[in-house]
Amino acid sequence: MEIDALDLARSALLISLWIATPILVAGLLVGLIVSIAQAVTQIQEQTLSFVPKIAAMILVAVALLGWISAQMVEFAQQMFILPT
Repeated sequence: MEIDALDLARSALLISLWIATPILVAGLLVGLIVSIAQAVTQIQEQTLSFVPKIAAMILVAVALLGWISAQMVEFAQQMFILPT
């Protein structure tokens, strides 16, 4: 079974996307909530939307650190035991 460099790059990109998805979704949801609150209250401060998104993304990244590292270790192990 031959494994191309493109297959390796594709699987690396897919695992990166899989790992980043929960963090990005948290930022998206918090950004949406803050945007709705800004529209309702007519407060147009740009830092008001930036800080909660960053805080939520950091909290989700820290909460999922074990899962993220397990996914990365599993991917690395798969790369080392590839059939030649």
